[in-house]
Amino acid sequence: MNKIRSIELCTMGIAVVLGIAACSKTGTNDTHSSSLAPAAMSRIGMVDERYQSYNVEMLEVTGGRFWKPYKDITKLPPKTADQAASAAQAGDTPAGMSADLYQYRPPIDLTNHRLRAMAAGLGPAYVRISGTWANTTYFADTDTPPKDPPSGYGGVLTRQQWLGAIAFSRAVDAPIVTSMPVGVGTRGPNGVWRPDQARRWLAFTKAHGGTIAAAEYFNEPTLATMGGAPKDYDASAYGRDHRIFEAFLRKEYPGTKLLAPGSVGESTADWGVASGGYGDLKVLHAADLAASTGGADAFSYHHYGAVSQRCAAMGHQTSADQALSEDWLGRTDQTLAYYRGVRDKFMPGKPFWNTETADAACGGNPWAGTFLDSFRYLDQLGRLARQEVVVVLHNTLVASDYGLLDETTFEPKPNYWSALLWRRFMGTTVLDPGVTNGPGLHIYAHCLRDVPGGVAMLVLNTDRQESRSLMLPVATDRYTLTATNLTDRNVLLNSIPLRLGADDTLPTMSGQATAAGAVTFAPASITFLAAPLAQNPVCRPVPPKGPSLE
Repeated sequence: MNKIRSIELCTMGIAVVLGIAACSKTGTNDTHSSSLAPAAMSRIGMVDERYQSYNVEMLEVTGGRFWKPYKDITKLPPKTADQAASAAQAGDTPAGMSADLYQYRPPIDLTNHRLRAMAAGLGPAYVRISGTWANTTYFADTDTPPKDPPSGYGGVLTRQQWLGAIAFSRAVDAPIVTSMPVGVGTRGPNGVWRPDQARRWLAFTKAHGGTIAAAEYFNEPTLATMGGAPKDYDASAYGRDHRIFEAFLRKEYPGTKLLAPGSVGESTADWGVASGGYGDLKVLHAADLAASTGGADAFSYHHYGAVSQRCAAMGHQTSADQALSEDWLGRTDQTLAYYRGVRDKFMPGKPFWNTETADAACGGNPWAGTFLDSFRYLDQLGRLARQEVVVVLHNTLVASDYGLLDETTFEPKPNYWSALLWRRFMGTTVLDPGVTNGPGLHIYAHCLRDVPGGVAMLVLNTDRQESRSLMLPVATDRYTLTATNLTDRNVLLNSIPLRLGADDTLPTMSGQATAAGAVTFAPASITFLAAPLAQNPVCRPVPPKGPSLE
């Protein structure tokens, strides 16, 4: 191709599609480079070895009323927040929420062979056992637990249930992240939080071999009353109680990381799901909460780009046709930007933990369990790793539409296969791929896990119609995920369906050898590229220091 033709194609904005090595600044306004150089990619960050992790709701452990499946919703939610608040039931339904949105489910079987095999496949990880219902869960440290929770609580966690959670955590190499019971039942006559219940629960955990790697005081204090706090609970009361919790944790469990504040739903844009509160439930803003959390080890927050169709009364909806749009995918950055401003003021230099995230709050949208959401899932991991977020805990492993596994059969959903590939290839060193992401093409790079000098690249073609191409100077092993239809639950890896084997074994996931040169990515496809021979110097282990010669 001659130089004139190359400049012409650059001007047309299709250099990336055709794999042209470079475009002159005068020939195009396209900010993308069409060539990747794995050997020269510089380090821009580090993440935790357990960066990609997951939630198991406390309500799954105890059993209780969780989000009703869409097929079982026969009555539409109330049309306004005030109607929803008046329809709520006391006890096991969060304050201000319609009881029509929930359905009882028995405790999850954490001994299930398939469940454990799937979770182990993502290890090492963290398992966060928390959620809104954890705020009002009573730990019954007795041989015979009460049939009903004591006054001020909404549920009961038995010894056997928690022993099962500890055993699961150990079996799948996933230390526990959690939050404390903070409801009315934990408080004295003056409304001040007391650590008695937390002390019994954490002591039991330690005595039986459990590891609490990190803890928040309160799950989502943004809407504190919805979470079980006293009606007039405010940021000042939160600060008072958090200081009590911090002193308790530092003295009695110094090896547990303290995370705070655990806020949710605030954003630099008006789609933030906590914008304006919900009915008469006021918002406690992260800036007011974080004024008391400077001693924490990390800044924790939750991200949902929308609320699901179940909670239409809250507004803040999205749709399947927006699932690959720049606006939708970029919401991850907007939430983090908001909380970064708070972090920089009150907790400067502390890393971020995203302790809960999914496609949408309230159990996820109907397409959360399809291939369509895998773009959001992986794009989010790629974005956050570049921006000081060291741990991301997806909500959930199993429960509801946003679970990685089917909640009845524990069969993998598309996001599980995406998570498994991330775990196998993307190491803890985050690299700059040397390109700027834009409409249709998102690229992320890490050191290749367990391969010195190797580089792993994640390429998301979010264009539903057009293929894209990139030039690579080294041979790679290619792993491309596609689906016959974007809303399918069945996923193809290099055109072969992904299925569990006998005895719930994970399939052999073989790469497709790809020579150096132009690599093409089909529309609406996800590709991991492993370059084990990249010889990137920042991806080589640092040799141990020898004996001093002095």
